[in-house]
Amino acid sequence: MVRDETTDEVPTRRDFVKGGGALVAGGLLAGCSDDSGESTPTDTATEAETEEDVTTTDQSHTVTMEPVGELTFESVPESATVYNPDYIDMMVALGHGDAAESVWYKDRYVTRHYDNLEGVSMDPSGLTQLYSDGISKELFYELDSDLHLMDPNLLINNYDNIERSDVEELKTEIAPFFGNAIFRRTDDWHTHRYYTLYEAFEKVAAVFQESERYDAIRSVHDDIVTDIQARVPGPDKRPNAALLWQGENEPETFYPYRLSGMGANKEHFHTLGITDAFSGTGLEGLSTSDRGTIDYETLLEVDPDSILLRGHGDKSRQEFRDTVLSYMQSHSVAAQLTAVKNEMVFRGGPIYAGPLHNLFLLERFAKSFFPETFIEERLFDHQRVADIVTGDFE
Repeated sequence: MVRDETTDEVPTRRDFVKGGGALVAGGLLAGCSDDSGESTPTDTATEAETEEDVTTTDQSHTVTMEPVGELTFESVPESATVYNPDYIDMMVALGHGDAAESVWYKDRYVTRHYDNLEGVSMDPSGLTQLYSDGISKELFYELDSDLHLMDPNLLINNYDNIERSDVEELKTEIAPFFGNAIFRRTDDWHTHRYYTLYEAFEKVAAVFQESERYDAIRSVHDDIVTDIQARVPGPDKRPNAALLWQGENEPETFYPYRLSGMGANKEHFHTLGITDAFSGTGLEGLSTSDRGTIDYETLLEVDPDSILLRGHGDKSRQEFRDTVLSYMQSHSVAAQLTAVKNEMVFRGGPIYAGPLHNLFLLERFAKSFFPETFIEERLFDHQRVADIVTGDFE
């Protein structure tokens, strides 16, 4: 593995940001897949170590994040070409959502949670979709953003037409890259350090000089996590769950994920202590090398306590019940599943979950899995979060 922690003093075309270490080499990535199983991160950093990667002077601020290393910003970026929706959610949380210019795939950016935050909104239709049978280098020139907020190795290892030399060209001619693919931890190419959701969020906050907003949202997050973990039932009373992908209203086959896997999109499930129904079954999850599906007969052999079905982020809970759950209840095999009998079939949440989404996912699944414990309508102060995002806070 090649790692360059030094700052490149040769400025890009934009003089408000400079630097960038060498990129780390890697293998393959399939952009739409998720975790296939447990993976151990290459590096584990303490919160103190993360904070040491940010320095500020009167004229500039420097932020360090693998795989690109150290970047020195002369001012806050006013526009960003973004790949993963979790990073757009970070920008929205920091009050810089308008700076987002793009997203990998619009349908994968779930935005319903913003409806619960007064004065906060984000319309994915206004973003440029990067993916269309691949990604064109020319599109980056058209966007001409101040920053490429994405893991460059994800591009290099995901698309045949994007080479390392192309990334170096875009870095020099347009703007630097900054970001780390945090949503899962199973890609062979990801040999550089991983970050948790809030470690990555802190880095982005440093880039946009919004540490106070970050600290305020982090405080809300820490409070809800402390509350949930103090009240959640013991391990013997927690259900297991089969995490699946299938966006059809009348599903017959499913792509299985491993709930035990690491990554930002599963942090809320781990906080709640929900266990993986596929553990010990020998069943692998969806990955770059395994695209297999399972049917109701296979699910019945496992017979999970609950089912988490991804691919329905555009539906409300009631819409999901009226379509997907209703269909399962009328299906000759699916109706035999314990999860279906007990109506423990839920929308599985997004693959890309940023800090705001994480708050609502913690609230939703705590109430869904443990309705007798979490009887409150809200588990955190929605207005407080809205005020933080819109800048009306102390």
